[in-house]
Amino acid sequence: MPFFQKGQRTAKSAGQKSKGKNTREGKPKGRKRKLDEIIESDSEIDSDDAEGNGVAGSSDEEQETPEEKKLRLAKLYLEQLSNEVGADEEEEEEDMVGKRLQNNALAQSGKLFKCVADQYTHPDVDKIRKLKGHNLTVTCAVISPDGKTAFSASKDGTVIKWCVETGKRLHVVPGGRKDTEKTHVGHTSCVLCMAISSDGKFLATGDENKLIQVWDPETCKIIHTFRGHRKAVTGLTFRRNFHTLFSTGLDRMIKCWNLDEMSYVESHHGTDMVAIDSLMQECAITVGGREREVLVHNFPMESTRKFYAHTESDCVALINESYFVIGGQDNSLSVWSVNKKKPLCVVRNAHSGPEQSAGVGENWITAVTSLQFSDLVASAGSKDGFIRVWKCSSDFHHLTPLFAVPATGFVNSLKFSQKGDMLVAGVGREHRMGRWWSMKTKNEVMVIPLTKNEEKVGK
Repeated sequence: MPFFQKGQRTAKSAGQKSKGKNTREGKPKGRKRKLDEIIESDSEIDSDDAEGNGVAGSSDEEQETPEEKKLRLAKLYLEQLSNEVGADEEEEEEDMVGKRLQNNALAQSGKLFKCVADQYTHPDVDKIRKLKGHNLTVTCAVISPDGKTAFSASKDGTVIKWCVETGKRLHVVPGGRKDTEKTHVGHTSCVLCMAISSDGKFLATGDENKLIQVWDPETCKIIHTFRGHRKAVTGLTFRRNFHTLFSTGLDRMIKCWNLDEMSYVESHHGTDMVAIDSLMQECAITVGGREREVLVHNFPMESTRKFYAHTESDCVALINESYFVIGGQDNSLSVWSVNKKKPLCVVRNAHSGPEQSAGVGENWITAVTSLQFSDLVASAGSKDGFIRVWKCSSDFHHLTPLFAVPATGFVNSLKFSQKGDMLVAGVGREHRMGRWWSMKTKNEVMVIPLTKNEEKVGK
């Protein structure tokens, strides 16, 4: 059974604690009880009058039993899935809806795992789009759920919205100067992380000034600003299918935010975390710090599970709710289970290039991502010169290289599109967290179209 436990947040757990109110429940006494009885009797009379006049005083939904409500919601869900599928033949539609329901159930339990890596072939290098517009190192990049637009940010605080098809800049929010936070719209310091919700409604960015900006992806206007971290915000991730945002930073805190209400929820303590990831359940995983700790935070259970990696790590990606992959500063790539204290698989020298010096280890893994709930994984090394795509075995004990795409510079961010037809990379001259080395390359966003072998699709 996976460590992540399924749970839904209640109104009380959303961080809205009442103050100065008596929450004890009990029967009213004395005069208050009589008033309540009078009010109740009046309500009954009003309800009867409403029914007599043809006005619905109480809907059928209010009178239905819990079992009837579950049945009604299930029928609505099936109807929604049928509309999304849009199959011509009834039998095909039923099969696709049933498969969708099965996948959703497996995803919620953390066991969904699709074997799709064998379908991919080496992409055409000539079709790779290189989007140029940032003056300084690109630190993060994401792609919208529909795959039509991409967003990126850099060390100069600039946030850019791109058209994936044409490569044109649709919107540019320039970074401001230091100490102009009160007047400038946008960031005034290095943007270190970025995340977009699975429905594309919210875009979030975090910077060195301890701020989290929430944007409208359509208009690129700021909706809200969260303040709560005491040091730089280094990682952001949205809970899949929800508007719950998890953030982490150098203040050794991981925070949970509710974007529907634009409110703070709760915090967990950790280490100097520099990367974070999450999926459908109300949990998040973080890595970073010299203590080599990998932390799995379970918010409903208010618990944290600790793992110790063999090396420091700068990046992490969940494959599904039970397994994840991390990139190490010793140039290793490893696969872990949330139920075991040791890695299931370790690939040594995963990114070895001609520029790597013996014993220096400059080719540490700077970015890693996965096509969620599948066996497709991608990673990048700082001086390797390639983005490498891997196949994870169904038992999670092996990582097999599929192909490599040239990418000169520090690849600070990697993200698959939801459909798995594109890979977006944020590339720059420096590492997003510091200036240990600087490479002679261009600061750009790479949009890599992924191709499939049609003969293997559907097998």
